[in-house]
Order: sequence, then C-alpha cells, then structure tokens
Amino acid sequence: MFAAMVALMAPTADAAAKQARRAQPAETAAPREAGEPIMAIVSIKSQQVTFYDAEGWILRAPVSTGVNGRETPAGVFAIVEKDKDHHSTMYDDAWMPNMLRITWNGLALHGGPLPGYAASHGCVRMPYGFAEKLFDKTRIGMRVIISPDDAAPVDFSHPALSLFVPNTEVVAAAPAKAEMLSREAADAATSAAEAKKTAVTAARESAPLAASLRKLERLKARADAKLVSADKAVAAARTDQARAKAEDRRQKAAAKAAELGIQFDTAKTNASSKLDAASAAKEAAKTAQTKKADAAKAALDAKLALEPVSIYISRATRTLYVRRNTHKPAPDGGGEVFDATIEVPVTIRDPGKPLGTHVFTAVARNDAGLRWTAVTVENREDAKSALDRITIPKEVLDRIAPTALPRSSIVVSDEPLSEETNYRTEFVAVLSDQPQGGFITRKPSEVLMVDDNDWGNGNWRDDDGFGFFLQRNPGPQPRNTRRGGGQLFPPEQPGW
Repeated sequence: MFAAMVALMAPTADAAAKQARRAQPAETAAPREAGEPIMAIVSIKSQQVTFYDAEGWILRAPVSTGVNGRETPAGVFAIVEKDKDHHSTMYDDAWMPNMLRITWNGLALHGGPLPGYAASHGCVRMPYGFAEKLFDKTRIGMRVIISPDDAAPVDFSHPALSLFVPNTEVVAAAPAKAEMLSREAADAATSAAEAKKTAVTAARESAPLAASLRKLERLKARADAKLVSADKAVAAARTDQARAKAEDRRQKAAAKAAELGIQFDTAKTNASSKLDAASAAKEAAKTAQTKKADAAKAALDAKLALEPVSIYISRATRTLYVRRNTHKPAPDGGGEVFDATIEVPVTIRDPGKPLGTHVFTAVARNDAGLRWTAVTVENREDAKSALDRITIPKEVLDRIAPTALPRSSIVVSDEPLSEETNYRTEFVAVLSDQPQGGFITRKPSEVLMVDDNDWGNGNWRDDDGFGFFLQRNPGPQPRNTRRGGGQLFPPEQPGW
C-alpha cells in the first residue's frame, strides 16, 4: 500500500520539479544599448541576477545559489578579483569559469550548471554563456548586492546626498594635480633616500670616534675616582711614612687624571665636527622621511580623488568608513589594494532603532551634481528616514564631496562590517538575520602581515609615492550570531 502511494506521488513530485524549472527566470537583455555595469543584484528568492547600468537594468539571468546549510549569504559585497578560467581547490578542481570573486574566503559569481533551484555550496552560479558575456564588462570594485527577496534600484534624492556636489574646477584640475604631486612625492622619496644614505655614511665614519671618546671617558672617570681615593688616603694617614706613601700615590693619580683629561678634551674637540655632522645628518634624514611621508599621502589623496568613493555607515559600530580603490596589486598576491585611511565616528539619531540596509549609488552626473538611486536590501526603516537620522561629519564631506564621481556609493546598515572586510576588499557586510551557511563553512581568510618597519622604510612603495596602505582588520566589531568568525587574508588565493 505504502509503495503504491509512493509510486503515485513520484510523478507528482517530478512534475512539480519540472514546473519549478520551467518557472525559472529567463536570460534576457534590455531593448537598448547597454552601458557599463554599475551593480549586480542577486535575488535569492527569485533565483535571479540582474545587472544595472546608469539607466536601469541591462541583463538578467537565472542563477543557482547555496543549498540548505550552505546558503549564499545576503548582504553587500563588491568584486575583489576576476579569473577567466578558475578551478576550485576546495571542490575537486571543479571548473568555475569567468569567476567574479566577492570575498576572499571563497564566495563568487561564476559560470556553472543551473538545475533550476538552489544547488551550490554558497557561490552564485550563472549560465555559462551569460557569465562569459559579463566577464569583460565588469570591473573590480563593482557593487554586488545579494538580497533575500527581490530588490531593485529606484531613483532617489535626499538633502544629505545633495551635499556630494562635484566642484567642476576641482575635478578638472584633479588629474594635473595628481601628476604634479606624484612627481613631488617621487622627488621627496629620492631626497629621503639620499639623506638616509648620507646619515648612514656619517654615522659609520663617526662610530670609531664615538667609541674612542667613550673609552677615554671611562678611563678618565676611573682616574678621577683613583685621585679622589688617594686624596682620602692622604687625609687619613696617621704616620709620616704612611702620609708620604699616600702622597706619592696621589701625585701619580693626579698626573694620570690630568693626562687622560687632556687626551679626552683633545679627542672631543677633534671629533666634535664629525659627530655634529653625523647628528645633523640623522636629523636631516628624519626630516626628509617626514616630508616623504607627507608627499606620498598628498599624492595618494590626489590620485584617490580621481576614483569613485564608497562610504559605509554602521549603526552597530556608529562609525563611518570610506574606501577607494588604489588599483595597485596587493603585495601578498591577488586582488587590488583599497585605501581605508578614513574611519570616523558618526552621529545617528535614535541609535537603538534599526535603520535597515540601504545602498545609495551615484549613477550619473546631472544639472544638480549627481543622480542617485537607492536599493533597500533590508527594510527596517525606509531609505529616506534612514538617511534623515544620520549626520555625516563635515570633515569627511570637505575631503571627498568636491570630487565625488559617478559610481560613488553610500551604504547604510545596522550591521557591522564583516571581518572579511580588509585592505583587499571594498565593503563586506552580511545580514545577521539571514542564513549564512555558505559563509560560515568556509575557512576565514588570513593575510601575511608586513612588518610596520617595512612599510615605513618604503619597501612596498613604488617610485611615484603612491604606496600600498596595509589596513589591519577593522577594530572590534559586534559579532553576528549566525556567521563564522573571520581573520585576515591569505598570501595566496586558494580558490574554493
């Protein structure tokens, strides 16, 4: 009887599976010429990915996200690496072509088989041809939003966003300024190297003199001590014979002390010019190093002004983070370095009340400055109300608003930055109230840290003063209860 029931149910279950596959979103393209993709939105609910340019959606395709227990985490990500012909080192050399990595612990969008339902180990599989078509159109740093439900960008305006108005003159002058400051940084680096070389040479030449002076000073100190002891012996003598003997010893001690005093004074006089020169060279090297660091920072800021800026505002940490891509290859292999030198407290009204997670993106220029869209990933508060509660510090606005460019973005979220966020990523933030199996089951990424002295000595800098900025893990972050801990990144990227 039971077997008969199973036999009757099997076709029904098979029909349901086929129906689910037939209902899968079709691969489609917008009926217009597509621009450069600005963001991709993956809907876990609809098993669909949509790519958007400045004017709206351009390409859609079905996807296959993570299975139960290895769910694709919902949240905010960005492309950190691209690999045309990637093979997994975690899953038996599985082929993952046209891979767009979004975390260093092994999450990515890539071509793969699509059975019509969630079937991956956490990655987002796209149709093979679709992934190949998108590969060359995307760039590192492009925003990837993974939403538990359907989400889409909508045109959006707000007084806070109107503060990001590019200054036409500043923007026009930015390339020439960056070039000039890069030259100045290179000159400062050369001067610092020469000053250091001079200081090292002077120190080496003065070292024997300094050692000789120290030796003479010790000998003179001993002679002076013996003279003091002899004076005491003369005063303590009780007989003429003892007094004579003590006096003789005192005279010899006095003569020796006088002789060593003359030798020390003469040596000190002869060595003073070289010692003073060595000291001056050391101070000059310190000053040159400071100028080098200041010039490199100015050059970096000038070059970063040519890049779109990304801002992340976390209610969990009440902190505003800024990141911009330096387009410099990471020194420990894989990906590019993102500058993370701006991190400041931010004022949030009613900080105990949820904000939700919203992504605001400047998609193009317009007469008012920039045209913005908003994507709500988690609607605890509507996008406008969320921005109403936030006061962006003036020093941040003064530093980045005059050169704000299309593709710049502001992410507002209740979540802290994931510990997967580091100097080779833009922002990684996962929704703590959504399953994260595909995130937790992966080994937290690590990084080979470079000694601070190496960075200070310029060992990782290039000649134009545009050096790498090694940003250690963000400060202590509130932990999401449904996600795995993270560390820092690997010196080599193992794949998945």
